[in-house]
Amino acid sequence: LLAISVGNLFLGAILPGLLLSCLYFAYILVVSSLKPHWAPSLSDDVGPDSTVGLLLMLLKGFLPPVFLIIMVLGSIFAGWATPTEAAGVGGFGSIVLAVINRRLTWAVIKDVCERTALTTGMIFFIFMGATAFSYVFRSLGGEDIIIEFIEHLGLGPWGLLIVLMTVIFFLGFFFDWIEITLIVLPVFTPVVELMDFGSHVMGRDVIYWFALLVAVNLQTSFLTPPFGFALFYLKGVSPNSVKIQNIYRGIVPFVVLQVMGLVAVMIWPQIALWLPNLILE
Repeated sequence: LLAISVGNLFLGAILPGLLLSCLYFAYILVVSSLKPHWAPSLSDDVGPDSTVGLLLMLLKGFLPPVFLIIMVLGSIFAGWATPTEAAGVGGFGSIVLAVINRRLTWAVIKDVCERTALTTGMIFFIFMGATAFSYVFRSLGGEDIIIEFIEHLGLGPWGLLIVLMTVIFFLGFFFDWIEITLIVLPVFTPVVELMDFGSHVMGRDVIYWFALLVAVNLQTSFLTPPFGFALFYLKGVSPNSVKIQNIYRGIVPFVVLQVMGLVAVMIWPQIALWLPNLILE
């Protein structure tokens, strides 16, 4: 949508992703230390009963998916494959893992093909609708109207950036991240390209920085009710004693942590830009 390198975006997302992971880890560690009953230990009959068993479980359950991720992203980072070709590598790797785990059956192949077709069809229809919306919006001069409106607000680049991030955050309560991306980015991008942040972020880095700010911001859309998809996933795998209201309350600290991560990337743009610039150099 922004006509920028997908590989650079992948690289730029690594440190913000690790930052969010560290924030989650620190929060869980502190809370579970202060209130152990919130994170009780598993009973002795759950999981492997020896170090060898633990290592085997780690070898079987953790390393293969990590290897698959490295194959997909590594081929993009190294310039060996485009994202589409890397997706083929990922599909092949998934088949190999299914064969190794003896789970590759005709029923599984049929189910995967049907789910893939449905998901791809849904995404392409969203693409079609969003593209039509963007084309009509620009043809009717909507882009110029928004730019003139924003210029008259006199908020300055930082004030405007905060407004854009706030709009995306609240849209995450009601829309899927795909819809937000396809509808919002074509409208906001021309505005962002006119922003001048001085020495804070310069040149083409502004677009990459903005793209990754949007990506971090969209993480909240998976958790914010009423349409946070992760909420329904969690409810589906939770016991009946866990109510959706409990999950709503439980995600509040994690949304706050995500906002903290977003603010950190805004204040220190090198969190998102350092690795892509290092590789390009």
